[in-house]
Amino acid sequence: MHPRGQDGTETFEPYACDAAGRAIREVCPGVPLGFSTASWIEADPSRRLELISTWVERPDFVSVNFADLDVTELCDLLHRIGIGIEAGVWTVADAEALADSAYARHVVRVLVEPQDPEPHDAEAAAAVISAALDRANIEAPRLYHGYGMATWRVIEFGLDGGWDIRVGLEDTLELPDSTPASGNAELVAAAVGIARKHRRLPA
Repeated sequence: MHPRGQDGTETFEPYACDAAGRAIREVCPGVPLGFSTASWIEADPSRRLELISTWVERPDFVSVNFADLDVTELCDLLHRIGIGIEAGVWTVADAEALADSAYARHVVRVLVEPQDPEPHDAEAAAAVISAALDRANIEAPRLYHGYGMATWRVIEFGLDGGWDIRVGLEDTLELPDSTPASGNAELVAAAVGIARKHRRLPA
């Protein structure tokens, strides 16, 4: 999830992150909680580290984009304070950066998220990223998702490989037939239907 401040923008401020974490854990006890650490939320790397270090209601894991320049310092902090690392991988270069890091064997999951808006291009990107992860023998679980209409092709690719998937309004506003989704529930129902087609769920 992406906690937001009083002005509605994403934030690392502990008052917002702690409140969001407590609220979710009260309603969904036992569900693993993850936050974003995207650099666009806080452009100053030192400030980002400072704010994250002050969280009290710490999430179980956070997504770390391996395209970020200060990824090593961030991972060092997370490891030190006991927050799991979900490696966000957008490109082959990101997969290689993960493989070369000290954390390649210490991530809770790899989030494969090609940025390409065209479905065919996104699927192709997912394939080359996957191959790079395979070459590096990174054995952590993987979760696949895309953006816009490309979401659905990436989801199918992930299911074909036996991996996990995700979908939600953060990823796409449209169903596989390009009609607007009424909300997250309808997107999830569509993903469940695809998973059943790929025999990942009982019919």
